[in-house]
Amino acid sequence: MPIAPPLASAPNQLRTAYRRPDTIPFPADNPYTPQKALLGRMLFHDTRLSGSGALSCASCHNAGFGYGDGLPKALGNDMKPLARRSPSIENGAWGALFMWDGRAASLEAQALGPIAAGTEMNQPLDRLTHALSSIGEYHALFAAAFPRQAVTPARVAEAIATYERTIVSSPAPLDAWIEGDESAISASAKRGFALFNGRARCALCHAGWYFSDDGFHDTGLPDADDGRGRIVRRVIKMQHAFKTPGLRDVAQRGPFMHDGSLPTLEAVVAHYNRGGVDRSSRSELIGPLGLSAGEQADIVAFLRTLTGSVPPELVAGLPR
Repeated sequence: MPIAPPLASAPNQLRTAYRRPDTIPFPADNPYTPQKALLGRMLFHDTRLSGSGALSCASCHNAGFGYGDGLPKALGNDMKPLARRSPSIENGAWGALFMWDGRAASLEAQALGPIAAGTEMNQPLDRLTHALSSIGEYHALFAAAFPRQAVTPARVAEAIATYERTIVSSPAPLDAWIEGDESAISASAKRGFALFNGRARCALCHAGWYFSDDGFHDTGLPDADDGRGRIVRRVIKMQHAFKTPGLRDVAQRGPFMHDGSLPTLEAVVAHYNRGGVDRSSRSELIGPLGLSAGEQADIVAFLRTLTGSVPPELVAGLPR
């Protein structure tokens, strides 16, 4: 796979590759409606979706943390730490497979998995739909979103997934620079952009406007978690492989990596510069980079230009 040329040789081409899209894609079998998105928004923030009544989807996917939770490891049922940190759901409308190991083939599947999992929200789906059906305001919201249809787990998933597809990162300084404002980012960040697309090889995995190839790679972290290898057991390169996270709003998302082991962006860049653990499953794209301290700082300066001003997610009131 070729490495993108440095900034000086193709500035316009490189900038265009990261331009924000104008519309959000919705699947044909679950098209957008405002009624469905409103229902999904209510469900997303409602702790009654958990067996204990203490957790909602928003507990792990908080707007203030780039739709993660700011913790090294997610907290599940009974506030017990889980094995991995909460992945951001931002820009999920453009995603392919979901969860760190890609076990969910759609946002609809991703929505139901944590609800039903005993270690996470611990809410049996039949009990959930019965409870929602008994709440008058929810009955009206479901009727508006899904006329003449019963309240089922599939409808719950479709509503939450529809809302999640509306969660899109806000414009960032990088976007202003892409559109021609040379003062929008610093000289250090511009050098970091060139490195990101050149010698640092970041763009080989963090590609496109939301900076993810939606692929799975072993990045050399010293962690026993098999990741995608639990699902694709016979493929060596999928052992210890995890989904490439998008980088929009990344400055809000620490700590980083699937296990929360790297506390800062500086630590992340230093890890990739070292190349991580050399093992048979490690991606061919990962290896020592030989970047100077100044070059690493430039990459961090560029990464910080990917974070916009994220407003808090407010819910006026949940159904009663």
